[in-house]
Amino acid sequence: MTLKYEMQLLDELPMIYSCCVFVYCLYECFKHKNSVNYPLLFVLITFSVIVSIIYLNLKEPVFHQIVYGALVSIIVLRSVYIVLWVYPWLRGLGYTSLSVFLMGFFFWNVDNIFCDKLRGLREKMPPVVGAVTQFHAWWHIFTGLGSYLHILLSLYTRTLFLKYRPKVKFVFGIWPILLVEPPKKH
Repeated sequence: MTLKYEMQLLDELPMIYSCCVFVYCLYECFKHKNSVNYPLLFVLITFSVIVSIIYLNLKEPVFHQIVYGALVSIIVLRSVYIVLWVYPWLRGLGYTSLSVFLMGFFFWNVDNIFCDKLRGLREKMPPVVGAVTQFHAWWHIFTGLGSYLHILLSLYTRTLFLKYRPKVKFVFGIWPILLVEPPKKH
């Protein structure tokens, strides 16, 4: 809550743009051809430009939060469809990415709602404790991790559809990555 307006834009507008990329990827993961869905691409780019123009003129954070929430809702609904009906064995990955992201969203809202009170409390705490109560930072950590897991889910979905054999492996037993084997030749 201490960023200047211009710096806040560098934080918030890319959230809109990256969500539009996620929306595009999730709605394009079940196509056979290596093609571009120009109508969807046009809608998402136009949407991003219009949101940017409105937000630059309004300077109202609630507008951004509503638009961002709507985009995330579209992503969540599409992901739920995929993990419930298309690839149900991906539920664990889908729900983990969603849970981690929602935890970050919770911290973001706590930070937005209680910013002044938290700042006052931090002044009375030891520096280390004060540092771990920076909920806006936790928002970035958790949504970054949740987004990474969602990208993994999207890649897994796409490679499965293309008949590759994706496998999630864990680097050092904790960090998930996707390994993709070519399709079996018949």
